[in-house]
Amino acid sequence: MPASVQVVERGWLSANNVILRDGDEATLIDSGYVSHAAQTVALLREALDGCALARLINTHSHSDHIGCNAAVQRAFGCRIGVPEGMAGAVERWDEEALLLSVAAQQGEPFQSDFTLSAGERLVMGGLEWQALPAPGHDMDALVFHAPDARLLISGDALWRDGFGILFAEVIGSGGGIEAVRATLEAIARLPVDRVIPGHGAPFVEVDEALAAAFSRLRAFEEDGARMARNAIRACITFMLLERRSMAVDELPAYLDRVHLYREANRRFLGLSPEALADWLVADLVRAGVVSREGGRLIVT
Repeated sequence: MPASVQVVERGWLSANNVILRDGDEATLIDSGYVSHAAQTVALLREALDGCALARLINTHSHSDHIGCNAAVQRAFGCRIGVPEGMAGAVERWDEEALLLSVAAQQGEPFQSDFTLSAGERLVMGGLEWQALPAPGHDMDALVFHAPDARLLISGDALWRDGFGILFAEVIGSGGGIEAVRATLEAIARLPVDRVIPGHGAPFVEVDEALAAAFSRLRAFEEDGARMARNAIRACITFMLLERRSMAVDELPAYLDRVHLYREANRRFLGLSPEALADWLVADLVRAGVVSREGGRLIVT
């Protein structure tokens, strides 16, 4: 990793923070989830060590990447840049378009100062990067590629073990599977030796990660129910990690009330809310994510 690039690897619920230094100024890629705002600011203050934060740039619009934008801007006075495609939703603070209300997640409103479009070039950390389109998990997402350093900041377009939830497919707007395939194929053509993902440690096993991502994509294409269960499981886990516990008997109504779960169930599973809750609880307990204690689900 170039000395000018620092990765603060975060646990859920926040995305990783990528800090790129240019002299006495720095650029930050992605901020984190709103409930982690104080932690994010403290981590950045330590990592920056007196360096001024000039810019905060988001890879895409989801809550775990933009939730701390406002807090970071208040703390450091930085300008905020977002992908061109999400600028309107941010300006209106459209919680449906930003998937906040759709998935029952939170984010503090902020205003962007500039936008980035696909193909745009910018200097961060002493390297020239190109913003590239990465639709699929978020249809307006960008990744950032530094060809000379053979380095990719991938957001949620590519992880070591896959990629982010295909919201467009799960909630019915469509096009997510085709978009992810195009994004993965585009990444595979890039000169890349190291990937900084939105979640998890940076990795050098680029070919293995792409193979795992294509395999997962094929599985989702062949079995929509598997894709829906993956989305429901991941987002409910996110919610439980934030709440820390939930009454078991509240879960069916919650699953039926929140748009993401209701639509995923209606389109792919066809279960009653009670049956969906029974499957989900059994799955999370079996995976060791939660335990059942006195009628409550407790995050383990």
